[in-house]
Order: sequence, then C-alpha cells, then structure tokens
Amino acid sequence: MKTIIFKSVLVLLVFLTAINYGVAQEKLTSEKWQADLDYLQETVHQEYPFLFKKITQEAWDKKVTNFRASIPSLTEHEIKVGLTRMVSAFGYGHTQIPFSTLAKDAVLPVNLYHFKDGIYVEGVHKDHLQTLGAKVIAINGLAIEEALTKIRPVVPAENDQYFKGYGLRFLTVPAILHAQGITKNLQQEVSLSLEKDGKRFNHSFSAIPLADMSRGNLYTIT
Repeated sequence: MKTIIFKSVLVLLVFLTAINYGVAQEKLTSEKWQADLDYLQETVHQEYPFLFKKITQEAWDKKVTNFRASIPSLTEHEIKVGLTRMVSAFGYGHTQIPFSTLAKDAVLPVNLYHFKDGIYVEGVHKDHLQTLGAKVIAINGLAIEEALTKIRPVVPAENDQYFKGYGLRFLTVPAILHAQGITKNLQQEVSLSLEKDGKRFNHSFSAIPLADMSRGNLYTIT
C-alpha cells in the first residue's frame, strides 16, 4: 500500500515543476531538473527507506550522483528517461514514473508481445498491416536481445515475468530508444527488422501520439 502511495504522491511532486513550466511553454534549466532530482533523493531517504530492498542506499545514491552530473549535457527527453531510471532502480512495479510521461507525445504504432519463441507484432496500425504477426529480429539494426538489455533499466520491473509482460512497450518509445543508445538521435521514424512467412525484411514505423494507440491489458483493442 505504501508503494502505491509513493507512486501517486512522489511522482507528482517530482514532476510538478515540469508540468507547470510546460503550461507556460518554458524549458526547465539544468538547475531546476537537478533540484527535482535532489528532492526525489531527499524524499526517498526520509520517507521511503523501505524501497532499499533490491538496491542498497549506497548504490542508488551513486546512480543519482552520476546522473545529476550528466544533466547539463542532456536534452529534456534524456533527463526524463534518466529520472525514470532512478525510480525504476528500486525494482517495484508499482513504484514508477508513469509510462505515459515518456510516451504520450510519440510512440511507434505497434504492439509487441513476448511469446515462447520470441517477440512478435501482436497488433499494429492499419497502415502497417503487412507486419502483423511478424517476429521482431532487431530494432534500428540492434538485435532484439540487446535492445531489451538496453531498455531494462528504464522498466520498473519486479521480475523477469513483469518485464516480459510490461517492458516491451518501452521499446516503442523514440525518446527511450535514443536515451538508451538504441538510436543515435531522437527520431520519429524507427526501422524494425522482421521475419514473416520465412522472409526477413525491414519496416519503418512513424511515431504517433500515445492517445491514438488502441491497446489495453497488453493486447491490441480492435
């Protein structure tokens, strides 16, 4: 129960300044982002020390220190992904920065699902029907296994099963793909290497707003 409260209250406080500046169409300075991170760190230590179960306080503080030092050289979306990594490092599925925070403006119009023999396109926008049912081999030229390893720190995964169920959607967010080094730049069009009917091919997906996705309980809603 405390973890759920943490999600509702702490995440709101961390991003309150960012939300307010967004309304005013202003960009946060590095100092303001660092202040948000400092507040996150202080609040975790003072009010939520029980979160240090899967990671020690020392290890988490080191991550925070390293991330804080890098903020001046990062873009806004990289900072948001970085903050998400800090919270996800606790390894609790209900303690997280909501997925929509990173994905609401741009997500690839494809839903992936982890079957026993690999990751497949479970659902897709009608403009990409030729990819439906295809097995995913690589993303932007990077083998799917390596891509999964790169996004793992961003996913608030309690265990491997949770990661398989809820982590794949993080592969469809351009901001995450760039921040985690899967793409060299923040790009709104990403190529997936696919296999279907014994044939391999590359297909590019152009990002759409998250609100335009028809997805619920991991599956595509038709």
